[in-house]
Amino acid sequence: MTRLIQSLPEISTNYDALFVDLWGCVHNGVTAYPEACAALQAYRQTGGKVVLVTNSPRPWRSVATQIKEFGVPDDAYDAIATSGDSARLAMYLGVVGQKVHHIGDMFKDDFMQPMDIIMEEALEITEVPLKDAEGIVCSGPEDPLADPEEYRGTFLYAKQKGMKLLCANPDIVVDRGEIREWCAGALAALYTEMGGESLYFGKPHPPIYDLARRRLSRIAEVEDARILCIGDGIGTDVMGGIGEGLDVLFITGGLAAKEFGPDPINPDPARLKMWLSEQNLAPTAAISLLR
Repeated sequence: MTRLIQSLPEISTNYDALFVDLWGCVHNGVTAYPEACAALQAYRQTGGKVVLVTNSPRPWRSVATQIKEFGVPDDAYDAIATSGDSARLAMYLGVVGQKVHHIGDMFKDDFMQPMDIIMEEALEITEVPLKDAEGIVCSGPEDPLADPEEYRGTFLYAKQKGMKLLCANPDIVVDRGEIREWCAGALAALYTEMGGESLYFGKPHPPIYDLARRRLSRIAEVEDARILCIGDGIGTDVMGGIGEGLDVLFITGGLAAKEFGPDPINPDPARLKMWLSEQNLAPTAAISLLR
């Protein structure tokens, strides 16, 4: 039974660390949510640790710079684990070959830069045109507002060549302010639907949680039973956290806000219960907004 709460402190004393989603929970792609930042700052002041776990295709340092520009204070978190870093690690291990075709000009410079960790087994990766590639690396569509179907021709060629697609961000859509944009996950889903093989490294898949635990272990030793995942994505944050055996706090006022009534601040408990039942997922608790 999912408990509907009004503020993070109602349950946060049960946990020593939080794995917190960013987009839709801490910021909206344009500006930070002051109440969410204040809640994380207050939690850290009690000794709790905060790892921001995001499906951003960017390296963590790039995310740190980005969220600072949005107004997220440095003392609201301890570490960042990104889908981009998890996917880049796999890329430099050669999971889609050494000659790769990159889709997603917006994050190309960040994604293709060398890893900031020492890897004796790292390969030299070369970006090449599609016709010369062994595999595809996708950090997002070139135009996040365009229909993913525009890539069908590219993917048909790639599938015929037996290429794998490395997806740096499993999210299908994200809201940047009031505008909904397509993410790399939408392209990967299309490629899979067409019979191609897509590889995922962000939420809800295990690699990013392994990375988050590694980042947390540098700060403190925390048992899984004392970690709370927080996020607004039912198919990413909630499914991923539950799949890892972790407790989850679902943010109802994010991507699925319209499912729970006209007032995002006061979700209808009956509608929430029915919707979660339809999803066949039961997060530990739910809250309208992180605060």
